Amino acid sequence: MITAVDTSVLLDVFLPDDRFGPQSAEWLREAYDRGSIVVCDIVYAELAPAFPDRGALDDALREINAMESPIDRAIAHDAGVRWRRYRRAGGRRSRIITDFLIGAHAVATAETFLTRDRGFYRGYFPELADRIPRGGR
Repeated sequence: MITAVDTSVLLDVFLPDDRFGPQSAEWLREAYDRGSIVVCDIVYAELAPAFPDRGALDDALREINAMESPIDRAIAHDAGVRWRRYRRAGGRRSRIITDFLIGAHAVATAETFLTRDRGFYRGYFPELADRIPRGGR
């Protein structure tokens, strides 16, 4: 089983976060036990500022056995279409295209998606509703 992971879950573990870290660490352990963990390019970019250099980030991802999973043109197109719908429906700019790229990547590549932002992803990516474990917002 492939599990895609949102940035917030990884930061909970890597920084660590007292409030959300234990739940996020448990999700990652379960994902590892069930199969593979993937992160898309956008998540990788969002993680980069939390590490002193690329080697440290790569080491942290290797430690949890996370593999890179690139965003292709089909995923990017899906994200763009969904973001356009969101903006036309009056969606605020607090949600930027990267959120939609992460969601579209999870739809296309994974059976499970780890995120604390459950409400947003269920709303704009209904296909993910049953793929997100309980415990997020």
